[in-house]
Amino acid sequence: MRKNHFDLVILGGGPAGLSAGLYAARARLDHVMIEKGAPGGQVLLTDWVDNYPGFPDGISGFDLVEKMSAHARRFDLNTLTAEVTRVDVSDPARKRLILDNGSAIDCRSLIICTGARANTLNIPGEQELRGKGVSYCGTCDAPFYRNMHVAVIGGGNTAIQEAEYLTKFASRVTVIHRRDQLRATKIIQETAFANSRIDFIWNSQVTSIEGTTEVERLNLVDNEGRASTLEVEGVFVLIGVTPNNTCLPLDLLQADKWGFIPTDAETCTAVAGVMAAGDIRSKAVRQIVNAAGEGATAVLAAEAYLQSLKR
Repeated sequence: MRKNHFDLVILGGGPAGLSAGLYAARARLDHVMIEKGAPGGQVLLTDWVDNYPGFPDGISGFDLVEKMSAHARRFDLNTLTAEVTRVDVSDPARKRLILDNGSAIDCRSLIICTGARANTLNIPGEQELRGKGVSYCGTCDAPFYRNMHVAVIGGGNTAIQEAEYLTKFASRVTVIHRRDQLRATKIIQETAFANSRIDFIWNSQVTSIEGTTEVERLNLVDNEGRASTLEVEGVFVLIGVTPNNTCLPLDLLQADKWGFIPTDAETCTAVAGVMAAGDIRSKAVRQIVNAAGEGATAVLAAEAYLQSLKR
């Protein structure tokens, strides 16, 4: 009979979950990491990671996840492959996770590492050229585009700030926005408008992305139905991210207006014994390295909570 009660459950197996799993296993906590698929999360969709400490030559997303997983397995990480459909934290003494087969897992402490996903355009060529010129993170991938012409799709704060960052590397950045004005705050707009390396295409949407082995051009249509083509060597789709939160009790966790989970500096949420780490957290920076750090912090917070229950 499978065990159904643990001191600690880690929900999600991305960088935050794997880091939490490593710390939990090494500390010999009574734990399980639940992941519905292969561990790794969004990193598995990342072609190349060039900014994770310890890999001076860079590493593929797949290989990085493999190394993280192997490290945690070395300390006997306990894993369960299952999909969680509902999380119940209404009982202070017992957190309960309902699985898709109807069974339940109970725990004293819970670390939520369900992550988030980048919003996509869902247009021809986007999926095929992901990691081959299609990116969803300027901070991550900007150095790959030195002296190249790239496009940024979006008009919010993140899109315009990332466009500004990209000008440190790219020779030209073209922002494509479906409206005639940006949604970014005025001070961010002013900085972008003053940057000679940034230009704008207004009232237009990208209908497809083309290229043989890498991005070569974008096909656009404006609000009047006129088609055009833009030659670029990369495109950054920056139209927001969506938290993976459908199984979570957002009211009790006091989720922000976007559905992310607020925590204190130690990753503790509004519910005692529940921590959140990685991209599901309400925060400004979503990088692999800080997700891993938060996973470690969350386990230390969980340990402290479990110790408090014994006193």
